[in-house]
Amino acid sequence: MSEKGMILVISGPSGTGKGTLLEKAMTINPNMKYSTSATTRKPRAGEVPDVSYFFKTEEEFNEMIESGEILEWDEFCKNKYGTPKTPVAKALEQGIDIVMDITVPGAMAVKEAFPEDSVTVFILPPSQEELERRLRGRQTETEEEILRRLAASAKELEAQDLFQYKVVNDNLEEAANELLAILEENKKKR
Repeated sequence: MSEKGMILVISGPSGTGKGTLLEKAMTINPNMKYSTSATTRKPRAGEVPDVSYFFKTEEEFNEMIESGEILEWDEFCKNKYGTPKTPVAKALEQGIDIVMDITVPGAMAVKEAFPEDSVTVFILPPSQEELERRLRGRQTETEEEILRRLAASAKELEAQDLFQYKVVNDNLEEAANELLAILEENKKKR
């Protein structure tokens, strides 16, 4: 049997490059995969049920929450999104490392549910100026949305001490290797 997998939970302000960082780490370590979320929204064109998302009715999702099957969840645009516990546990038993890019409360909920099998990492920008430059460089948000994200980042940064590790995403290659080293270090500790 292969070594048990581990959950790498990252969080941090919008614009810190979390998605890009995880993609880089996953190219270096192909044993990592994103956890599949459950949602109450309808499938979009090209999405595959149980691969893209676990598509659930409102009633099914609420039952999953009540039974403890949802590790963490949130509501966005009148739809619920959350992380089902069973697929994560199965992947860990198969030796697969699971990655999650979730909110601070979500990260704490996963750590509570899988205390020995998860590690939390807060992703930091090199500076507040660089964070703003990255947000503006995406050219996907209005000025109002950028200002809202910058204000939210200040609150999110206050939560960084709740995490086991902090990684500054200044150099993508170095930050990805640092994430992978944290994952391996915690596997050995376990």
